[in-house]
Amino acid sequence: MSVPITTLFIGIHGLIAFVLSYQVVMERTRTRIWHGASKSEVKTQPNYLENPNAWAALIEKSTQKLIATKEADDGILQRQIRAHGNFIEYVPLALLFILALELMAAPSALLWVLGAALTIGRIAHAWGVTATYGPSVGRGIGFFLTWFVYLLGAGACVYYGVIGSFFTV
Repeated sequence: MSVPITTLFIGIHGLIAFVLSYQVVMERTRTRIWHGASKSEVKTQPNYLENPNAWAALIEKSTQKLIATKEADDGILQRQIRAHGNFIEYVPLALLFILALELMAAPSALLWVLGAALTIGRIAHAWGVTATYGPSVGRGIGFFLTWFVYLLGAGACVYYGVIGSFFTV
């Protein structure tokens, strides 16, 4: 059985996850914060760039030429880490709802509603978390749409699970 709707949304969310991951990596490179979300979190860790091995020195030299670094801790790294982490926390289960429902032959309109709400919600949430600290419109839209997907998706899975378990011939 093919699952084209789920496949599409898995692909879309894979690309979103890549973009969020890329943003974190680039911000880590700009800030030189390789672990944690701020310099204060890692102040007790050794700084390997003070006396780097040959490989680290090559990478450091290359990134210094390609990517502008910054000294100020403006909180962007922390927000980008949180946007990526929140995406990774919510999206897999939501995609499983869509996959299970598609395999159970649920109406395609339900699958499209869940997939579209998840996509819009996760993009809005990532934008809201990354753009500002604290409450924001994007963050609010994102978590409400994600909760909508969770409640509708879980409810539909329970419904189709019960129907499939007890009422099929």
